[in-house]
Parts: sequence; structure tokens; C-alpha cells
Amino acid sequence: MTARRDPAVADFAPALIAWQKCHGRHDLPWQQTRDPYAVWLSEIMLQQTQVTAVIPYYQRFLERFPTIAALAAAPADDVLALWSGLGYYSRARNLHRAAQIMVAEHGGRFPQMLDAVMALPGIGRSTAAAILVFAFGKRGAILDGNVKRVLARARGVAGYPGESAVAAQLWAQAELLLPKTGLRAYTQGLMDLGATVCARRKPRCLECPVQTLCVAHKMGRTAELPTPKPRKALPQRRTQMLILQRAGEVMLEKRPSSGIWGGLWCFPETDADADAAAVCAQRYGATVELREALPVIAHGFTHYHLDILPQPALVKSWPLRAAEPGLMWLSIEDAGAAAIPTPVRGILAQLAARARRG
Repeated sequence: MTARRDPAVADFAPALIAWQKCHGRHDLPWQQTRDPYAVWLSEIMLQQTQVTAVIPYYQRFLERFPTIAALAAAPADDVLALWSGLGYYSRARNLHRAAQIMVAEHGGRFPQMLDAVMALPGIGRSTAAAILVFAFGKRGAILDGNVKRVLARARGVAGYPGESAVAAQLWAQAELLLPKTGLRAYTQGLMDLGATVCARRKPRCLECPVQTLCVAHKMGRTAELPTPKPRKALPQRRTQMLILQRAGEVMLEKRPSSGIWGGLWCFPETDADADAAAVCAQRYGATVELREALPVIAHGFTHYHLDILPQPALVKSWPLRAAEPGLMWLSIEDAGAAAIPTPVRGILAQLAARARRG
């Protein structure tokens, strides 16, 4: 029997499509449009972020930047400010740059060829295929995190999906199972199944439309697949943030465009054990009076854990110009509306609470 006649292959897509039409998600805001810009935005925001967190950001973003041209023309700070709190800020920078490329090279239109879409910053093979499916009805396989889990279980693919050899097997299965018709419902069904039924922990196998076709379910290996990433202890780092205050304002410093929180506004950083007053004198020529430190903020990144020690300091003298490049003074309220990372937002909330207590 050839793979194409294998019931586990032939019946997979029809079962999934039928299930999606009856039980899948149909009321998400980006499902109500075929505008490739809106579809693209949703796919980028949904990378490594839960649907419930994405919805308000998606709606605000489209209201502020309704077209590719509007996004391309916007200042980077405005784009990052609307993204603030959503995390993984390279997505916002890539989104902005891709919009500028589309205006310059594609007449402000979203390209319809896979290679052209993948050439845009921040768009990989799976994301490109999803955009082309949902916006244009084109045929292409997807393989995001949820889909990797579904296919690893359904097809019995062992090994950590982050390894290139295992990823290649999963891509082969994604292509093999791809139907010739019903692409939108099938693609959405894969996403819905992984998000709502084929969960990482406690999958609801009795509700799964492809339960009888699933290798992991048949062999009692659902808990084993996909093979988890080999555990590795993440390093612990510490940093001190200088909360410089004067006349009811705080100072923010623009970070380099690359790296953690690239392009965002942040409190200046120094070594966790450094003398904050000495650093201010050396770096800015400022005289400061240190205040009581704020509670440590623990923040997790993909590759390490970071403890942030916020050190408030009242500025007594400030020799730099009022408008120094890369620095700005804002009220706590206005700083909260700037393009800032989540920990800075937390520190601002602590400052506001301390001010209310007097």
C-alpha cells in the first residue's frame, strides 16, 4: 500500500476540515478579513503569544496603522510604542521594515509568491504559507509550534522538533497530509486543534477528530510526543537600572536597535554592584541623591533569567543639554505611553504607587 492510499493520510485532512467547520474557531477578528496586511499582522503577533493577549494589540495596531503604507510611513518609536508589552520586539521592528520594503519594491502591496514573502524580514516558511493560504487561498504547508505537536503525535515522529533532522521529517509529513482543496479550513483546523484539543499537557484525545488515525494515541505515547527540548539550566544575570528623577520626571535612554529590547526606551543600566551615584557622575556628569531601592524585578528571557535592581536617584545637578540625543525626560504617565519594555512599565507602576503613598 502506498503512502497516498494509507487511510491515516487520506482521511486526515477530510476529518480535520469537517471538525474545523463545526468545532473550530470562527470569530477571531483576523478571520473576518482577506486583507493580506491584516492577516500578516495577526500571524506575526501570534508568534509565541496567546490569542487572548494578541486581540487588543491587533485591534489598536490596525486602528493606528490601517494600511501597509501607513505602517511604512510611521516613526519606529510609534510602532514600538503600540507593541510595548507584547514582547519579542524584533517582530515589531521586522514588521516595520517589511512594510517599508513592500512600499519601495512592491508598490505597497503584499506579494503573492512564497519566495517573495519569505524574503521579507521576520517571515519564515510556515508564516509565509499561512498568510498566502488565508489571504489568497494558495496551497502551502504550515508548521508552527502547535502544528509540530499535532503532527509529531499523529504521525509518530520522535525527537525534539528543534533539531533540523526532526524538523525535516515534520515538514515532509506536513506536505504529505496537505489536501488539494479546503486549504483555509484545513490550515485553520491544524491551528485550532493544536491550540484547543491537542494541548501540550492533558490533551483531550476523546474530542480529537483524528484520534483513530493518531500513532501516539494508538501506542499510548501521547505524553512522550513531541520529544521535549533537552533541559539545560538557564544562566542567571543581574543588572541595575538607574531611575533618575527630577521635577516630577524620569529619564529614559534609547537602547541600540539590535539586541534585547532593541530600539525601545529604557532606564539606563549598569552593573548590579556598581555605585549608582558614581556611575551617574561619570556617565552624565550629574550629581544625584540615591533613594530607597525598589523591589527586585525578575524577568525571564528565552536564554537566561534576569534580576533587575531598580535604583531611584534624585538629580541635584544635570550639566547636559535639555534635549540630549538618545535621552528624554518624561512624566511617569507619559513614560508609560512610550515604547518601553514590560519591566520598565512595572517600575513606573511602582514609582506611581510610591508617589501616591507620599
